Amino acid sequence: MVRIVMSTHASPRSAESGPASGRKRIKPHQLVIAIGCFMGVFTLVSGVLPLITGWHTEKTPSREVFDGIPGPLQVAFYTVIPAMLVWGAFAFADRVKNWERGAPDRRRTTSKNIKRRLADFRAGAYMRTLLRDSAAGVMHSMIYFGFLVLLGVTTVLEIDHQMPVDLKFLHGRVYLAYSFIADLAGVVFLVGIIWAVVRRYVQRPYRIRIKTKPEHALILGTFFLVGVTGFFAEAFRIALFARPGYEKWSFIGYPLSQLFDGLSVDRLDFWHQVSWIAHVVSFLLFLAILPITMLRHMFTSPLNMYLKDRQRPKGAMKAMPNLTETSLETFGASVVEDFTWKQLLDTDACTMCGRCTSVCPAHATGKPLDPREIVLKTGEVMAASAAHGHVSPPIGTDGEITISSSSLFERITAEEVWSCTTCKACDEICPVNIEILDKILDMRRYLSLMESNFPGELGTAYRAMENQGNPWGINQGERGDWANDLDGVTVVSPGQPLTAEYLYWVGCAGSFDDKNKKVTQAMAKLLRRAGIDVAILGPSEMCTGDSARRSGNEYLFQMLAMPNIEMLDGMGVRKIIAQCPHCFNTLKNEYPQLGGNYEVIHHTQLLENLIDSGKLDVSRASLEERITYHDSCYLGRHNDVYLAPRKVVGSIKGLEVVEMQRNGTKGMCCGAGGARMWMEESIGTKVNDERALEALSTGASRVATACPFCYIMLDDGVKAAGVEEDQVKVADIAIHLLDAIEAGERALATQRAPLAPAAPSDN
Repeated sequence: MVRIVMSTHASPRSAESGPASGRKRIKPHQLVIAIGCFMGVFTLVSGVLPLITGWHTEKTPSREVFDGIPGPLQVAFYTVIPAMLVWGAFAFADRVKNWERGAPDRRRTTSKNIKRRLADFRAGAYMRTLLRDSAAGVMHSMIYFGFLVLLGVTTVLEIDHQMPVDLKFLHGRVYLAYSFIADLAGVVFLVGIIWAVVRRYVQRPYRIRIKTKPEHALILGTFFLVGVTGFFAEAFRIALFARPGYEKWSFIGYPLSQLFDGLSVDRLDFWHQVSWIAHVVSFLLFLAILPITMLRHMFTSPLNMYLKDRQRPKGAMKAMPNLTETSLETFGASVVEDFTWKQLLDTDACTMCGRCTSVCPAHATGKPLDPREIVLKTGEVMAASAAHGHVSPPIGTDGEITISSSSLFERITAEEVWSCTTCKACDEICPVNIEILDKILDMRRYLSLMESNFPGELGTAYRAMENQGNPWGINQGERGDWANDLDGVTVVSPGQPLTAEYLYWVGCAGSFDDKNKKVTQAMAKLLRRAGIDVAILGPSEMCTGDSARRSGNEYLFQMLAMPNIEMLDGMGVRKIIAQCPHCFNTLKNEYPQLGGNYEVIHHTQLLENLIDSGKLDVSRASLEERITYHDSCYLGRHNDVYLAPRKVVGSIKGLEVVEMQRNGTKGMCCGAGGARMWMEESIGTKVNDERALEALSTGASRVATACPFCYIMLDDGVKAAGVEEDQVKVADIAIHLLDAIEAGERALATQRAPLAPAAPSDN
């Protein structure tokens, strides 16, 4: 049995690696060469066959293929085109060989994921992902669909060319429709190209301007020549054959042909051949630059979109083996070969559109990170270190840049890697499903575990997590103190079975931070109102390890996670309420990698369920204020929870809900994710200050959060803007909801209070 695999690595680096197999393997680059050679031979045969058969149609309206084109030019066409197809296959195969350098990655198509894979492919192929940016999406769609239709038109003409006389179909009304569609596609294609030229060289948006290279002009110029020479070749052909009336269906070529009325037949014949040669040469130029410029994304991007589905949840990092038992000698990614083949394919699928750059909070606030550069620099190192010969980089580089090895850190600095807030905005907006965050996190693993190259403040948090079980560095004995004055909160010890339906995972911030203790208390009161007794672990609860893992310290993450899992399993825990989205994501998506499987619900989801079911009475909840909601990255983009918090806020009467400019999938990070909570922010504007100003610009008197980190960061940002709590109240949704319920009850109590007796008169 023959099986196609993408990597020949013997040792998998993660749990996503597939098992080794002794079966005969066809390497992907060999498959690419085979396909290219087949296409070359097929094209050559398609040119020879009509010369042998001599099948010509006599029906009209129609036209002969190569009408007016001398035999030597036809021979040249069917010689050079196949040669270019074969050359292109070998050139593209060199790129594929680079992907094969990567570690294994399970991206197999199975009966379970085939529907998702096809849906992902359709989303890209139908331009849905690009159309999220309407202007750029429409422009690219015009080029893309126009080119595809023109390619289809040429293919249909060639198919008809091969058919016996009785089976030829390109005549009569079919030919008229064919002519109209061909010209329409040409117009759409050329308008798209002109639009692209204006956008890149006249409008020049920032994300496009900073990455414009000479090859962009070459690509756009080549496409423009393909379109223009095609119309002129058509116009001269129509003029040469006396402009038959049915050619009016070529609504561009026919009017254009009228410009040549004064030319003799010989001159028309000459210019027809010249324009045809120019059209073919421009197409040959397209074939020449296809595998060696960013045009390769015509193939790599659809492939990348098809391979989007993977065997781990969206919010989970790649699994690693037990670090106390593994035989691996290096961790994370420091060289090209440490990335998986899919991560290397990403670099060639990139369209350099810069959408990731435009939404990166670190880049927007002046930090060293540009997500697009992470992809392109990885591709540069991969191309420069190819052992099988010269491979062009993803996009042209400056001449003074030299790369001497396959080390990623020849081009990527530690400062770039540590600037990331892991908000996943870059991954979410990428129209071709490039996984940028995984690359950054893999490099963090190397820097942290192998080089101990991490910010000093992070080292303080590491020691606190290791010694006190939480990054705040506070005594674990104080973890349950927030509940001292509350009824209905049960503290269970690890030796006791959990009898409550839910375990309330408070988290480190909800236990130790003064702001977030109020959130925990508010949530406990709401749950009590709904008739749900709260069971907590108190001093036995330890940090889930999110900050350790997101900063690359997998060893510390496992040291925290494994005892937590052992404790939870020993207590028979099945359902967990998580107050922190970081805890929610880790418990739900990453603990299963270590054997801990639980049904985890975020507190906003639970509140939504309790309100919908009527268990939590909000009929009197009322606030006559304006509120805006800030999306938590780890609740939203990492886990697609967007509606639950908004429904909870929307259940409050009298509340005017306004959205910030950046919201939902395009929401801006607070700046604390990816362990940035524990690192100093000394370069550029603080991310939380930028986000706080956006919240204040809505005119809201309340800002709702659903994450303890977001609460801290936005509250600090609002105060840094000189706005105090009595002007704008930043708080978790639970606090706002409890405020509304209590305000409604106070209003009702005031209405029901008896009128005070009138004071006796002196008269």
